[in-house]
Amino acid sequence: MKRLFALLFAVATALTGVAAQAQAVQPPEIAARSYLLFDVTTNQVLAAKDPDSPIEPASLTKLMSAYLVFQALKDKKLTLTQTLPVSERAWRTGMTGASRSFLPLNSQVTVDDLLKGEIVQSGNDATVVLAEGVGGSLEQFVAMMNRQAQAFGLKATTFKNPEGLPAAGHTSTARDLAVIATRLVQDFPDYLRYSVMREFTYNKIKQPNRNLLLYRDPTVDGLKTGFTDAAGYCMITTAKRDFPNGPRRLISVVLGAASMESRANESQKLLNWGYTAFDAVKLFDANQAVVSPPIWKGSSNTAKLGSAAAVYVSVPKGEGDKLKTDISRTDPLVAPLAKGQVVGSIKVTANGAPVAELPLTVLENVDSAGLLGRAWDSLRLWIQ
Repeated sequence: MKRLFALLFAVATALTGVAAQAQAVQPPEIAARSYLLFDVTTNQVLAAKDPDSPIEPASLTKLMSAYLVFQALKDKKLTLTQTLPVSERAWRTGMTGASRSFLPLNSQVTVDDLLKGEIVQSGNDATVVLAEGVGGSLEQFVAMMNRQAQAFGLKATTFKNPEGLPAAGHTSTARDLAVIATRLVQDFPDYLRYSVMREFTYNKIKQPNRNLLLYRDPTVDGLKTGFTDAAGYCMITTAKRDFPNGPRRLISVVLGAASMESRANESQKLLNWGYTAFDAVKLFDANQAVVSPPIWKGSSNTAKLGSAAAVYVSVPKGEGDKLKTDISRTDPLVAPLAKGQVVGSIKVTANGAPVAELPLTVLENVDSAGLLGRAWDSLRLWIQ
């Protein structure tokens, strides 16, 4: 739970606003109602336009649906080879709109094929089958989606269905959708194998993935497209490119573009700009002791504090030498301390402007000292 808090702290802090130093680098003109570019490697927003404007998320909704299915697989409540029945409700939902997997009524379909149908074909019918299988009912699954949105700290997202068909009150924002996409790729990276698929054939019907960048950019491996008359053409894209100091992943959210071609072009434009206009600078290695302050009443005299993951920050190209870090922590530190426990923060600035804030965590367990050691430190603390 403490590690989960630390991860949520980092993502929430990063997505609350565009870093001041990033704003100094002007993004290209993007033909969309709203957009957001997020650096997953550094947990920073690089650019945004109207990221908090409410929108109809259309089939981008399926990212949250998929997240809950992946969670059910992780918890062993489902298996990929397990079959689920195609209910009349799922079949009829598939008949609504153009996005469907052509699942026969009352047929049995494996979870693996249903996920391909949901993510590759954007099948409304496949999504409802999965929702009923995980939630027990469509209504219960939607309630699970909204609870997960609350757990992510999303303030402007409400789900009314799992597939994204228009419904009163079914809304989100570019910022909230970026959080969902980020959590999906961080928590379930192995399942990107579905979003990178270019086509899927089911019931002898082959359908292509509508993410045109999968055919143009080999570094793109997801994530999801969406369209309704009200939402326009939308796409959440993620790419992972290799650099000398390690791989770097970006996520772009483009909402309300004019066409399929436009949403692809604008997403590509954002991704290319993010990779070329910014450097990802590594500040600390994973599990590197950033500070080792004294600890009271502990079996050790000091505690190793840092980050369980490598710490990167994005800065305008060539400005990495302007970075400064400031450590703030709980004082005094009193044992016992658990590995992963958050005891402060690492604040990063460039030219005095905030760049990032990350949790400072305990890297190794520190047990309590014996009775005499605790008594002696209690006296020393009292004297101080």
